Amino acid sequence: MYRERATEPLLAARTGPGPGTGTEAPEAGARTGPGTGARTGAEPEPGTESGERGGYTGGFGRWDRLAGVRNRPQRPFTEPGSLYFPPELHPVALHPLVTAGGPEQVEWLLLRRLHDYLDFTTQLEALAVIPVVTAISRGRSGLRLPEAMRADAFKIVTDEAWHAQVSYDFARQVARATGVPAERPDGGGPPAFTERLDVIRDRLPHEIRGVEALLFAIVSETLISGILAEIPRDERLPGSLREHVRDHAEDEGRHHVYFRAVLRHLWAALTPAERGAVGPQVPAAIQAFLAPDLARAAEDLRALGLPARSVEQILAESWPEEKAVRDMAGAARSLVRYFGEAGALDDPATRDSFESAGLLHSDA
Repeated sequence: MYRERATEPLLAARTGPGPGTGTEAPEAGARTGPGTGARTGAEPEPGTESGERGGYTGGFGRWDRLAGVRNRPQRPFTEPGSLYFPPELHPVALHPLVTAGGPEQVEWLLLRRLHDYLDFTTQLEALAVIPVVTAISRGRSGLRLPEAMRADAFKIVTDEAWHAQVSYDFARQVARATGVPAERPDGGGPPAFTERLDVIRDRLPHEIRGVEALLFAIVSETLISGILAEIPRDERLPGSLREHVRDHAEDEGRHHVYFRAVLRHLWAALTPAERGAVGPQVPAAIQAFLAPDLARAAEDLRALGLPARSVEQILAESWPEEKAVRDMAGAARSLVRYFGEAGALDDPATRDSFESAGLLHSDA
């Protein structure tokens, strides 16, 4: 399973100037030596809009008044019904071979998908995001960042720990209300993104392994998730679920702005050779976050008693390659623009990788 890196630097210290004014102070403990290595609604902290923050304008000036952990209690699940997840976001539930089995099968699949989403959120925050922002807050990212970015990283650690906790607890409330357990019979194993991150890590030169953790945190925090966008607006769903996801989405708007800034610092700090190694892996990091977990979907279909041939057909027809590429490109449109602004697409191999993945639009 993907190795957590909270106790060691994510990257060897980057000693070159960062983006913006070039006046950023190095992080505490950073070594000097060879190698250089959406949705907002956020407001800058009062009196810090200038270069005193090294070109960084944060979105956490009103964090005390806006953050979910400070202002919104955990949502109690009190409305059992028959629709627990938008079926359009889990197309296996709409397949004729599934609907032929009756509404109970559809309801069960959507409940399982809700549990997987809540588990994914808990695991993502705990395994992928919190270790990275903890490293940033402690001056262990290897990047030369403004002090204000380290201070804001502490707030993100708090936010993400809250998101993990309330997702974990909400899943257990749903399980008690519906009788469908949150856990899978075999424990579920690690989420699919951990194995996908291991693959990315193994493709990188040894001296920059660790950058994939930063890269995946940037990707996961700046992509416009269809779930975060759609569930709060879907009036078919229980109100407490919609409120739970809306609370999360509002916090993530501030994180989106923050990690867009981290991307600029990261790309400016990498050497040309390092950019050439990292850039072509960005589409794989996007896929690691967005691609459906086919193994879990297949497990659920088998649990309904469907034969192996039908399971294969349902998966293939529910997520045809062309649609999967189109959906991923739509979700990643803003993120691709950010990489373009950082200069990543100036590298031919990186641009080819984005094109091969179907991520580039005519305006990219």
